[in-house]
Amino acid sequence: MFELRKDIFADERDDNLKEIGQPTQRQDMLGHVTGTSTYYDDHRIAGLLHLKVLRSPHAHARIRSIDDAAAARAPGVKRIIRAADVPVNLNTLLSLIQFGKDDEPSLANDIVRYKGEPILGIVATSERAAIEALGLVRVSYDQLPAVFDVEEALKPGAPSVNATYPKNTFEYHGKYDHQKLRYGDVEAGFAQADVVLEERYQMSPIEHAPVETNGSIAVPDTNGRFVVYTSTQALFFSLDTAAKINAVPSNQLHFIGGTVGGGFGGKVDTMTEPLVILAARLTGAPVRYRFSRHEEMQFGAPRGAERIYVKDGVMRDGRIVARKVRAYFDSGAYTRLSSYAVVKCVAHIPGPYTIPNAHADVYCVFTNRTPATAMRGFGVTALDFALECQMDKLAVAIGMDPIEFRILNAYRDGDMKAHRREAKNCALIECAQVAAEKANWPLREQFRRMSSRIGGGADRTAAGVDRSRAPTPAAPARTAAAAPQRVAYERPAPPAPTPPPARGAPPPPPSPPAGSTHGAPRFSSVFGTRRR
Repeated sequence: MFELRKDIFADERDDNLKEIGQPTQRQDMLGHVTGTSTYYDDHRIAGLLHLKVLRSPHAHARIRSIDDAAAARAPGVKRIIRAADVPVNLNTLLSLIQFGKDDEPSLANDIVRYKGEPILGIVATSERAAIEALGLVRVSYDQLPAVFDVEEALKPGAPSVNATYPKNTFEYHGKYDHQKLRYGDVEAGFAQADVVLEERYQMSPIEHAPVETNGSIAVPDTNGRFVVYTSTQALFFSLDTAAKINAVPSNQLHFIGGTVGGGFGGKVDTMTEPLVILAARLTGAPVRYRFSRHEEMQFGAPRGAERIYVKDGVMRDGRIVARKVRAYFDSGAYTRLSSYAVVKCVAHIPGPYTIPNAHADVYCVFTNRTPATAMRGFGVTALDFALECQMDKLAVAIGMDPIEFRILNAYRDGDMKAHRREAKNCALIECAQVAAEKANWPLREQFRRMSSRIGGGADRTAAGVDRSRAPTPAAPARTAAAAPQRVAYERPAPPAPTPPPARGAPPPPPSPPAGSTHGAPRFSSVFGTRRR
């Protein structure tokens, strides 16, 4: 049941809601539940040809020669498409908004930079004929050194992956090799802190695994126009990218999108439309290009791997006084959308918390992996995972309840963010209070009274928090001369077995872990286990 909490920010609530909380039916719902929704591949077109692509078996190699003579003579083959046939072979998606340089070829012609990079296309009367013809192509390679780790890629002497960015880092504004954030004096904050915790978080690439793989159909129309049925998530990005690569005016392309059989970010990169249009132009016939499941899993762009180091300084009374983040986004061999993900990442540091000293360096790094792309909040999702795991560990380190710890440090209206923007319409405190209420998670009275609307901005002390809102310290504050405690956070050893209770005696109650102010059951994002 949908519930509007009108007791929170009551003066900003509007009862005249047209959609929120109303039983409005989605316009595509009927087709989905009856199985009649039309996808791009449901169009049946006479004389349809099929495009398949030869892909590199190597992560990094120089192409010495390509022999496609036998493939050209194979049954059903209508056309072979080489790199020289592509009007504008180099492209990057965000060049449409003047962000980054064109660095990725539609078809490689000299060097392949990841396993699965497209080299050559074959258009045939059936997918089987095209696949069999691909097996007749002979390519000679000279393998080159490859690098697969973001930090290794930045070391002196590492193999250069992308010729457009020879130092293996994306260039921001044409001269900066990373995005950075500086606010306050982070080293002074660490020197002041009672506890300093530094952790490393590593995310793996994730394939979106849509039920419908990437694909599109291009059909020649009158007056030199082409109708394109596509599964893209970004219709106008795909239209403009295809027009650029084919060197045709965008009004010569009529893109028809609509129902997408699963995307989640994996159908943003315009991976099939430019080549299928080129194939239709070269043959004068309608052409379909769709990924097999193997291609989708092996060569479709995944969410990129991210490595994040977080170092925090916290006082015994719960105030975070310094946060330092160093992160690396594995872009794979080409830019795609990772450079933008880095900008989003830096914009979200230090999370939804008022921290007086913040410092961040975030890099978009090229490796010989499959190029990465968007996926469900990319740039922020992994960072949030790292920061919230860090918050749990900090709460344990100072012996404080993790929700109360978050409430204490949360943005309040009027606070200055690390990006020098005033925080407005904050609601983390209220969200945490409602979540605790729904989960029967006890909060102390002073935390139940706190609000995002008061105590921010000028009400905070120079140290970055209104001390009247701080909890009772868990331990006496150290003297100015004392060194901060360095926390090495390890998974706890399994508890030693306890002897069984005497016959007839009740079992002893479980003891709450350090840092817990109550015995409510909860799932730990630190340990990955349910505990009390």
